[in-house]
Amino acid sequence: MTSGTNAAVRIGLVGAGPWARAVHAPGLAAHPGVELVGVWARRPAAAVEVAAGVGAVAVADFDELLGRVDAVAFAVPPSVQGALAVRAVRAGRHVLLEKPVADSVAAAEDVVAAVEAAGVASMVVFIRRFAPETEQWLADVRAEGGWAGGTAQWLSGALLGGDYSSSPWRQAGGALGDVGPHVLDLLDAALGPVTRVLSAHRGEPDLWQLVLGHEGGASSTVTLSMRLPMRPTVTSVSVFGQAGQRELVGRTTQAPECYARLLDDFLALVHTGHTHHPLDVWHGLHIQRTLEAILLAVEER
Repeated sequence: MTSGTNAAVRIGLVGAGPWARAVHAPGLAAHPGVELVGVWARRPAAAVEVAAGVGAVAVADFDELLGRVDAVAFAVPPSVQGALAVRAVRAGRHVLLEKPVADSVAAAEDVVAAVEAAGVASMVVFIRRFAPETEQWLADVRAEGGWAGGTAQWLSGALLGGDYSSSPWRQAGGALGDVGPHVLDLLDAALGPVTRVLSAHRGEPDLWQLVLGHEGGASSTVTLSMRLPMRPTVTSVSVFGQAGQRELVGRTTQAPECYARLLDDFLALVHTGHTHHPLDVWHGLHIQRTLEAILLAVEER
């Protein structure tokens, strides 16, 4: 619908939870290449509040929002996102999706099929990939190569209290469903795509311990929990091999700055008509399949 690199892309925000309030809404409103057309949520009062906070309007109907925009940014639970994303894509709208893409591989495949048929742009908000320190770490890792394996930790108390602790889908899926996609994405980028789940265990408190096999023969271990009293959150990803060890520690660049950089890439897709990106919906489907394989491995223990 929009054309030319100078035209603002009209985007509608779907969702009014804490992540939408903290990152999506202010990020969309502040970006010079975006016109935030409106906010729609399943809770109308919450949509009104979020919209008012960034000088936008609340829209009462999802289809009405689709009729006003070029693209949709989603900030809703995966069980809701899948079906709504398909509707948006079939209406010809580009989509900025949260992770995981849906609540099952089948639902994620439906989104991918719709994107393929419509020829629209898609990206998934793997937000840590847009931190400059992450980009530099990955550039160094890829330049050296020869990595035999890796390890990752993400340990926090986010489900014990705070803004995200009241989220039913996060409580149900635990750390694997919420931060697991970020960790899998980083290990994928550093060591090659995950091709096998060698071992998976979920213990208490919400403690996930995984061993993964990667394309090319490397392996990695992962430890996740969002129910440990960690302040600050412990995050690290490292690889090791003939060149020694390379570690990415912590989160120096904050989410709003990363989101602005992500929007730069998304807008470039929309303006150029390109439909593929390293973090597009096809990559989201790969991560979804990995999550499902981990859950299956846990069940089979």
